[in-house]
Amino acid sequence: MGTSVTVLPTRVWPGAPAPLGATWDGEGTNFALYSAHATGVELCLFESAESPRESLRVPLSERTDEVWHAYLPDVRPGQCYGYRVHGPYDPARGHRFNPAKLVLDPYARAISGPVRWSDALFGHEPGAEEAADPRDSAPGMPRAIVVENAFTWGDDRSPRTPWNRTVIYECHVKGMTALHPDGPAALRGTYLGLATDPVIEHLQRLGVTAVELLPVQQFAVDRHLVERSLTNYWGYNTIGFFAPDVRYATGVGGRAVAEFKSMVKRLHRAGLEVILDVVYNHTGEGNHLGPTLCFRGIDNVAYYRLDAADPRHYVDYTGCGNTLNLSHSRTLQLVMDSLRYWVTEMHVDGFRFDLAAALGRDIGEMNPFGRFFDVIRQDPVVSRVKLIAEPWDLGENGYQLGRFPVGWAEWNGQYRDTVRRFWRGDPGAIGALASRLAGSSDVYEASGRSPQASINFVTCHDGFTLQDLVSYEERHNEANQEENRDGHPDNESRNWGVEGPSDAPHIVRTRERIKRNLLATLAFSQGVPMLSHGDEMGRTQLGNNNAYCQDNPLTWVHWDLDRTRRDLLAFTRRIFEIRAANPVLRRRGYFRHDAGAPPEERDLWWLRSDGAEMTADDWSDASSHVLGMLIRESATDERDEHGEPAAGETVLLLLNGGGRTRRFVLPALAEAGGWEEMVNTARAGSRPVREGAVSLVAHSLMLLRYRPAG
Repeated sequence: MGTSVTVLPTRVWPGAPAPLGATWDGEGTNFALYSAHATGVELCLFESAESPRESLRVPLSERTDEVWHAYLPDVRPGQCYGYRVHGPYDPARGHRFNPAKLVLDPYARAISGPVRWSDALFGHEPGAEEAADPRDSAPGMPRAIVVENAFTWGDDRSPRTPWNRTVIYECHVKGMTALHPDGPAALRGTYLGLATDPVIEHLQRLGVTAVELLPVQQFAVDRHLVERSLTNYWGYNTIGFFAPDVRYATGVGGRAVAEFKSMVKRLHRAGLEVILDVVYNHTGEGNHLGPTLCFRGIDNVAYYRLDAADPRHYVDYTGCGNTLNLSHSRTLQLVMDSLRYWVTEMHVDGFRFDLAAALGRDIGEMNPFGRFFDVIRQDPVVSRVKLIAEPWDLGENGYQLGRFPVGWAEWNGQYRDTVRRFWRGDPGAIGALASRLAGSSDVYEASGRSPQASINFVTCHDGFTLQDLVSYEERHNEANQEENRDGHPDNESRNWGVEGPSDAPHIVRTRERIKRNLLATLAFSQGVPMLSHGDEMGRTQLGNNNAYCQDNPLTWVHWDLDRTRRDLLAFTRRIFEIRAANPVLRRRGYFRHDAGAPPEERDLWWLRSDGAEMTADDWSDASSHVLGMLIRESATDERDEHGEPAAGETVLLLLNGGGRTRRFVLPALAEAGGWEEMVNTARAGSRPVREGAVSLVAHSLMLLRYRPAG
């Protein structure tokens, strides 16, 4: 099948089966491709990324342990290449080989650009899945590129911020910088743009210690989106697990690799860790009717989970048409090689695993002691970086919050939902809120994990922004061209009087107060806080809670701040400054708060509005919306460089999620002194408290600290 190509004379040596991929050694390039079921493999070399067809095909005659390989002493960095893989086209047995289709190297370190869609990219004929399509797909396929590992890291090193001091900022490389008015215009929307001084200063002043980047591994944009003039903005459609996406580079080819490394090096110098949101649960090849871009055409049976009853179809735990088969040793190797590459060669500091429950499904149910987790636990490289799970997938029993192994943190969806419900004014929320404020021991302690297993968040890329959470009660996703049926219909949101933007002063004031409540709750909860980019500046998506396909000003961060947005930014900086300064707000372990223990053995007291301790009846009172959380300075479990307990302060967090202002009686402590108001979302500034009680305004939060006399 395919177009006939004249094979030009070149030197071809046997080469080696390892490492997989294209490896330049300073003299030539070794090519190695795994395929257990192929009957033949051709290496295709292109004069440039724009060449519609290869100028040379090199049959790989050497095969060792199911790896096809050759060494080409005349191939240099910058060479564009792909593969054509021969074998049976037999969907009923799971095989989908089609040498008319150019396929990417799964280990490609750089990829030339996006897919250019046409029917030729599909391995089967239109409307006839059982028939192989004979058209050449090369004109529409991107190329893999041989790269040279010549970057100078110098003295670069990871900040290695302890978990209890970590503050994560989830952001999109392009969306974060596309509209930034400072820095070179040519760098906006790029890796290098994210590493400019104005952006770094913004992150540092927020108290951020780590950026969590939405997917930057090369991904495919879905054909149906391209045909509607939309795009896959979020990037959860990976097709190249080693290649930084060229969309965020200032040029094509290997520049993406060097520019990504430059970004990491610059962020490290500023004390910021880099965490990648990675998608190893599925690929961009879709379901059984999807395109043949890489894995499907190389060894479909090995790379994907197939339906045992009908191997034409895929097991789909992801909602994206396919699931990678991590039960296969070579597919698991691919994932682990990729993770190690990003740590050792690209110097990243951790990973957030999309739909991580799917990765732990050896057979059926997720197993926290399964193959994937066991391999990571033993790996001397990957086990030492930050590992974060999105603890669910779309399969049966897919919600696995709290079931991941020791060493893993998790996006805590219960935290998000509880905090939203409390500040929305839902009844009966204070008991769950107390658990979230204290580090979610009910979720994580039984498995031997600390409060840092909980990644606390109120918003993220998926769903409403913080501004929209207080402005909309319904999704408004018409721009996605899916008749507003996409996105989650229930967001635990409240619009406080009118749907969408409002100039009514009382609505604006309430919304600003609720946003501050949500941010302050996040900052003062035990666990690891995560901000979603732009929330600190009131970013809105106009009610779109599924903006995955919107790469435009709707999703980009706007930096032209009015007074209201500047005030919110200043407030956010202030609360995270308070968190950083007081170790009792970021403990490493859970509180000692047994109500029956003597005071010297307790770190925490839960108080009701009259200043007395909460009782069982108080916790079960669904009409109660008021809670006090007293943390003593002795609660610190952090040590300084001399091994001494870090200095903390006694604090009192007061929360009123109800619609009525309440008088809250302040506790009288044994030592002489007085309370000082540090944060009050109902008014700006800090001030000493002159009386033994405070007025806790409806829908407001206060944080006070105790100042000993003298």
